[in-house]
Amino acid sequence: VMPAPARLTERLSVFMQQVYPAEDICREHLQAPGQRWSVPPIIEELKQAARAEGLWNLWCPHPDHGAGLNNRQYAPLAEIMGRSLIAPELFNCNAPDTGNMETLIRFADAAQRERWLPNLLTGEIRSAFCMTEPGVASSDPTNLATTIRRDGDGYVIDGHKWWATGAMHPNCALLIVMGVSDPEAPRHKRHSIILVPRDAPGIEILRPLEVFGYDEAPYGHAEIRFDGVRVPADHLLVGEGCGFEIAQGRLGPGRIHHCMRLVGCAQRALELACQRANTRRAFGGPLAEQGALRAEIAQQACDVMQARLLTLHAAEAMDTQGDREARSLIGMAKISVPRLAQRVIDTAIQIHGAKGLSPDTFLAEALAYARYMRLADGPDQVHEEALAKHLLRAHA
Repeated sequence: VMPAPARLTERLSVFMQQVYPAEDICREHLQAPGQRWSVPPIIEELKQAARAEGLWNLWCPHPDHGAGLNNRQYAPLAEIMGRSLIAPELFNCNAPDTGNMETLIRFADAAQRERWLPNLLTGEIRSAFCMTEPGVASSDPTNLATTIRRDGDGYVIDGHKWWATGAMHPNCALLIVMGVSDPEAPRHKRHSIILVPRDAPGIEILRPLEVFGYDEAPYGHAEIRFDGVRVPADHLLVGEGCGFEIAQGRLGPGRIHHCMRLVGCAQRALELACQRANTRRAFGGPLAEQGALRAEIAQQACDVMQARLLTLHAAEAMDTQGDREARSLIGMAKISVPRLAQRVIDTAIQIHGAKGLSPDTFLAEALAYARYMRLADGPDQVHEEALAKHLLRAHA
């Protein structure tokens, strides 16, 4: 009998054969008049089918809430889901909801969990994480200027956020907001994180943001203004000044999950490049006969495998040593995997020619995804600086 993770890998691979055709169905739905920010029916149909197959909350290491897999066991599943940009949502493994659910499991009190967690775990509602701000360099979170001010029996939130992924979704019900609660405290004790209902008075969605022209509907990335948004005091997570602790606990697993998915994205792009090279003819023969192209494909196959093994190694280190001890490996993966995916996808576009630039394949949107992942959860330079400091201290 195969171990449970192996059975899940096999079942997930089979299920994905229903996912690839759904990509075009979703695109057609979202391009129809008046439907840009609505959920395509095929998404809900596939979500129900995935749940019936037991392919649900695979990301969740807590057996009471999900599959109970560790990072190393989840990694191959995340790679498979990463082969399609719509797939993670179908299995309730989509960012930022997974990180938000993990935050609630780890840091919320019983009442907070009871209010939000069940409906997130069933996929009935969606959520967003509001950290990045347009007026500051948010790669240094101590710059954040949004305020979370105590006022009587509640807190009042004022500020301006953007790139709040998921906030455009019609089912988004929860915003997890990070802001300054005590500007006089030490730098890493100034911030708090608070749970804000999406329909709270004073929240204004200014616009959906695009990445190279892709708006990622129906999820989207929102620019949001908080103008005197009042919530009860019991909506605060953990306590005042705990924002950095919570954010770091949330981002560690999320970074490696993104890398896992990007490996799958790059692998699919490489496979499409090979298929195109075998069928596309130019200069008297198939492109696959061009020696330079063959050399590039061979090298990229090596690169994808290296990225896969690095990501698996980082995932295992997280399981055996903890996120803090594995931070250098997580940083290595976060630096190298998005760059690798970007390069492999770009080559696949080149081999496809003009078709690769169009929405007729998933490649153009995948390239935008890989590129913005070099900024999401911390830009390359922040991870490079942290990794170099760690290595230099270790070998001083």
